Amino acid sequence: MENTSHSICLCPLEGIINIIAKKWAILIISIIGYQEKIRFSDIMQRLDGISPKTLADVLKDLQKENLIHRESFAEIPPRVEYSLTEDGKQLCEAVLPLIQWAEKRDTVDKHRCRASCHDDTMSTKKIVKSRRH
Repeated sequence: MENTSHSICLCPLEGIINIIAKKWAILIISIIGYQEKIRFSDIMQRLDGISPKTLADVLKDLQKENLIHRESFAEIPPRVEYSLTEDGKQLCEAVLPLIQWAEKRDTVDKHRCRASCHDDTMSTKKIVKSRRH
């Protein structure tokens, strides 16, 4: 008997899910996507609790998967900026509904959530607007 239920093939996720499922990966993609170009230290400031080594490792993994672009400048002191590739931008777009869903759940511990999240500097409404222009 033929299966007539609507199913989805999960095979395309096999290669990428190990990367984007890492604890900080989606947050990093979202931060870079909102800023367009951002430096390492600025990402560190937005991610409470991440170590420099972990951030560097996740950034390398995202770069290997062609989700982010790393640009270094021959300056003193050296400067490095991160931005999203086209694949990274598409992933950032795909993640927005998840963020919006999580916002609606109202399960965020308001005391733990950083003040910068509530001052409208990185709201999903602004991210959606910036992506549409």
